[in-house]
Amino acid sequence: MQTILISGCSSGFGLETARHFVERGWQVIATMRAPRGGLLPESERVRVLPLDVTDPQSVRELVAAAGPIDVLVNNAGVGLLGVVEGTSLETIRATFETNTFGTMAVTQAFLPQFRERRAGVVVNVSSSTTLKPLPLLAVYTASKAAVNAFTDSLALELAPFNVRVRLVLPGRSPETPFSQNARAQMAQQGVAVPEAYTDYVAGVFGAMAGQSGPVTRASDVAEAIWRAATDPSCPVRQPAGADAVALFRPE
Repeated sequence: MQTILISGCSSGFGLETARHFVERGWQVIATMRAPRGGLLPESERVRVLPLDVTDPQSVRELVAAAGPIDVLVNNAGVGLLGVVEGTSLETIRATFETNTFGTMAVTQAFLPQFRERRAGVVVNVSSSTTLKPLPLLAVYTASKAAVNAFTDSLALELAPFNVRVRLVLPGRSPETPFSQNARAQMAQQGVAVPEAYTDYVAGVFGAMAGQSGPVTRASDVAEAIWRAATDPSCPVRQPAGADAVALFRPE
């Protein structure tokens, strides 16, 4: 029986992916910054473990507690909305700590076991915002674009050891709490809107509220991660969701 470890399972894509793999008979290690019960089916194949991807000690403790795994999914991340001029460098660094350096840290921690066994899959969850420039997302998109580049190069490094590395690029998903969390992050971290940008930002938020067209469901992302984990022929980069597919242009 294969084991998958997924970060960021308290909601959204991570939670849906954990459920997806449990239903298909896998052993699932679901990690959360603040673990809580009742989110996943009661099963001897499910373990919920704590993980703060920005805390080296937390990462080390996770590796020790998890033991051998077959697939690592780096899904944990934070959203952020705001104009660059009104975003402090402290907030920018915090966004990269979770989205970029957190992904790198957890990946690096599990690589020795994959390399030694000459088997394993790393799946990094990025964003379709890296496929099209969007306002108020410069910092968030930059943190995810770095994950894209990291994944592409890492795939080359690990190919000689038979370790696959894949990238899933979800689109806009109104059913998940991403937008609400991004706005909350904006308030918590004191991201200000300089007066000169007030009308512009109001217009962007208005356009966001009125968005229609194709979207991404959490199940789309879970299915893309399933393919990345189980299908060796899956390309390195894989869009998830109708809107992400429409934006995607294979290189």
